[in-house]
Amino acid sequence: MASRKNKHQRQTAQQRRQQQNLTSFIDYESDGRPRHKSHSALSRYFAQQIWVGKATLQQLLQTPLSTLMTAAVIAIALALPAGLFLLLTDLQKIVTDWQGSAQVSVFMKKSTSNQQATLLTKKLQSWEKIANATYLSAEQALNEFQQQSGFGDALDILQENPLPAVIIVKPQASYLISGNIEPLVEKLKQLAQVDIVQLDFKWIQRLNSFVALGKRGALLLSALLAIAVLLVIGNTIRLTIHNRRQEILVTKLIGATNQFIRKPFLYTGFWYGFMGAVLAVLLIATLFWLISGPIHSLSTLYNSTFQLSGLSFTGIVYTLITGIGLGLAGSWIAVTRHIHAIEPK
Repeated sequence: MASRKNKHQRQTAQQRRQQQNLTSFIDYESDGRPRHKSHSALSRYFAQQIWVGKATLQQLLQTPLSTLMTAAVIAIALALPAGLFLLLTDLQKIVTDWQGSAQVSVFMKKSTSNQQATLLTKKLQSWEKIANATYLSAEQALNEFQQQSGFGDALDILQENPLPAVIIVKPQASYLISGNIEPLVEKLKQLAQVDIVQLDFKWIQRLNSFVALGKRGALLLSALLAIAVLLVIGNTIRLTIHNRRQEILVTKLIGATNQFIRKPFLYTGFWYGFMGAVLAVLLIATLFWLISGPIHSLSTLYNSTFQLSGLSFTGIVYTLITGIGLGLAGSWIAVTRHIHAIEPK
């Protein structure tokens, strides 16, 4: 009997230990369904984050005018450099197209015959740096000038053709893009039949340099406006902390940590950054919509199909990430600095 009683006690103790081990990993919900504690803690964490986010958004919406004004300042600070950078990127595409169509005009000496110029044209076509070479005789050059200039009647008065023969040289695209075309020009100038070599490329290089300078300026402007956004959000969060100072003191008296108090202010910065980024996207889209019509009409006059690219999906994502990041950074700086200064005495 004693052995049976001891055996029963051992089995009961073992079952109790197994139940304790099981209940240490299992948490029962209100409806009786078992759930792992790790899953329950994770769900509670996300539920808490969603609740704090909603509560913070509702609090901001209670003062819509001040919230909209702060978000508008952030939107302008984000939209200015982003819109400028997009416009410069589109302009650089035009410059690249023009750069690819640049050419070198090689004017022949008056003493050069058509046969000599034709042989020279064939010779230039075999050069490595030249993609194509086209010969225009003096008569062809005069006819082309009459058609394009509109001075046909005035040119008929001239007794002789003032225009020389010309070879239109199209360099390889790789040399045009790299800008290493000066050696080719110098080599063409050394030819015996050549009088003048005119490079229709310098102004494109200057324009490309201005575009590159504009992009550098846009990056500098972005950095300055990012600092301005941090200051705006930081000052806004500072004022919010000051207005809720007594609430923070009471919360600390009942044992709340700085991390717990910091959370709603971080969500405030998040919402400011998010709303500012959304408004910035709308501002950029409106700007490009307003100027797309005149730019399309202008490009049509030059027989071009150029259109503004606008803000792509990737650009929208980057704008949202930038706005949210600046909002969180500004609020973090302000909260970290001012929360520690509020301590109950």
